[in-house]
Amino acid sequence: MRVCDICGKGTTFGHNVSHSNRKTNRKWLPNLQYKKINIDGAETRVRLCTRCLRSKTKIKAKKS
Repeated sequence: MRVCDICGKGTTFGHNVSHSNRKTNRKWLPNLQYKKINIDGAETRVRLCTRCLRSKTKIKAKKS
């Protein structure tokens, strides 16, 4: 599933609306990136949305 491992952001659904006001279904996918971060001292590969990647709530993994 396309869900951020930290905030839980996922796919959003809505409509494309044409000039004649016809509505067709569409979906917006979150911009997810795989990054290695330290969780309880262990380096873990997680899927993050770019908002969480930009925020200070995570701890970056040390490059080795």
